[in-house]
Amino acid sequence: MGVSRLDVFYRRLLLTKLFIGGWGKPEDLKRIFAFRKIIGDREKCKSLVPKDYPVHINKTEEHTDCQIHNGFFISPLEHLVPGILPPEAVKARFQFIVPKRWQKNRPVCIHLAGTGDHFFWRRRTLMAKPMIKEAGMASLLLENPYYGYRKPKDQLRSSLKNVSDLFVMGGALILESTVLLHWLEREGYWPLGMTGISMGGYMASLAVTNWPKPIPLIPCLSWSTASSVFTMGVLSKAVNWTELEKQYAINSVYEEEIIKLLEYCGADSFKMGPELVKNVDSLEHLLGLSGDGRASVGQNSILKAGGETQNGQGLLTGKGPEEGRAGHRVHQFLSSVNSCGASLDTLPRSPGAHNTLPGKMMDSANCCRPSLHRESISFMKGVMDECTHMANFSVPVDTSLIIVVQAKEDAYIPRTGVLSLQEIWPGCEVRYLNGGHISAYLFKQNIFRQAIYDAFNRFHLKYPNLQ
Repeated sequence: MGVSRLDVFYRRLLLTKLFIGGWGKPEDLKRIFAFRKIIGDREKCKSLVPKDYPVHINKTEEHTDCQIHNGFFISPLEHLVPGILPPEAVKARFQFIVPKRWQKNRPVCIHLAGTGDHFFWRRRTLMAKPMIKEAGMASLLLENPYYGYRKPKDQLRSSLKNVSDLFVMGGALILESTVLLHWLEREGYWPLGMTGISMGGYMASLAVTNWPKPIPLIPCLSWSTASSVFTMGVLSKAVNWTELEKQYAINSVYEEEIIKLLEYCGADSFKMGPELVKNVDSLEHLLGLSGDGRASVGQNSILKAGGETQNGQGLLTGKGPEEGRAGHRVHQFLSSVNSCGASLDTLPRSPGAHNTLPGKMMDSANCCRPSLHRESISFMKGVMDECTHMANFSVPVDTSLIIVVQAKEDAYIPRTGVLSLQEIWPGCEVRYLNGGHISAYLFKQNIFRQAIYDAFNRFHLKYPNLQ
């Protein structure tokens, strides 16, 4: 299946760059990865967020068919990993849109925001209001960290400044979703579910992995990991690779310390065969890249075609070592798995650490080495898989309540070369739409809503008395 030309064209219209600040402070990355090991295990998270965590409503608006409650609470991430959130993002804000007449029970679906979805207008207009009319279903819209009122002052629009910001956003949303689910239960709403479009679908999926009960999940236009989004999809061309490569070359901590904290090495971390190269070639042809640019991505894809873990077993599949080694970098990456047992208490905090060493310490040979771009892409895939790959988190309690909606020609969310959600969550349903990411977002919102209704109906049939 090819990629949508509309997706490619739309991306070309946006000139902003992602991750202009680089990878993020090494100290922050260490703390994030250590926390990921906790939050990725549902059993370890049972007591992280108290069931009576305080939530406040500070404004209520009366409308013809609904009430809109505006509320807030302090993000639990600020208590668990202090200082990791920017000050503007510490207070979590939400809108709760409640119908004046319920059709059946008091169902609520939590909607997490996609890329560029600041404040609440878009989700309220395109999803929440129609859901009241069509199904009498309430919607709770949570504002993402780094967006809207929670956007740092030095951030340009929706462009996250550091790679680490995406991981902080994910950790915060997992915990904040748990706060809201507990609060809705206390208030007597039932059943509860979660959804999101694009990045919102990823975040909703991560949040549901942490919830200890069966719950409907409807991720739209998202998939199993964000690594392919930033290394292969059209958004990869918006990444500031120049800054990332410079920091990776100058500061040895990324290669010598951070990489040792990466635990995920499922089959799709390095299974980059001919089909992926073919897909990349097709995409890069549409993007009009030069031959040199295409070669660098293709070489990276081939580089990760084989390898084995330190103990010779695939962590995800449980199979023996795959044949062949694909260079020293892959061997170094794989042999580092499970080599570090750092805890949150022992990880240093650095209020003013820099991402790079002083210019006079720059190793010009490192900055100019031919493999630097390839290594940076490999490192990006490693850190993205560590914090966003669904296989690195607990499987939702009941995968039959999951309905995934995907676009067949999505150029933003490449599916080639990564594990499918059906492999990670056996029993989930995947529905495919014709077209790409942008056309589905603009014209298929009704299909997203129908998937929500279907998942909630499935819950009603399977768990009629679970409250």
